[in-house]
Amino acid sequence: MNKQIILSLLITVALIGGAVFFTRDNSRESDLGEIASIEMVDGKQIINMSAKGGYSPRIVNAKAGVDTIIKMKTEGTFDCSASLVIPEISYQKLLSPTGVEEILISKDKAKGTMQGLCSMGMYNFQIRFN
Repeated sequence: MNKQIILSLLITVALIGGAVFFTRDNSRESDLGEIASIEMVDGKQIINMSAKGGYSPRIVNAKAGVDTIIKMKTEGTFDCSASLVIPEISYQKLLSPTGVEEILISKDKAKGTMQGLCSMGMYNFQIRFN
């Protein structure tokens, strides 16, 4: 083989290896955001979350069959995450740029996995009722 073929093979391998290295999925549940603050108040489960550049935490493990309130905090939120949709409870609202929105989930809806997402589908979160 001549030097040009060997050099082009090495460059090709380096490009493919670099592409694989930089595009691999490094996400793990522990990397998906902070741990949700969940508390029980007057028999209701309160889940504290935030929306800005996505939702945090992205995965919440909550108790099933309990009336639940999501307290979604915004603080200077002007991105897509301000347009929140939760299909399982027919919730759709443009959140205020700064404040706290309380979203009620009845105990009969608090089961399985509930997904919330922005209106464009760019950002999402899950509440896993166990």
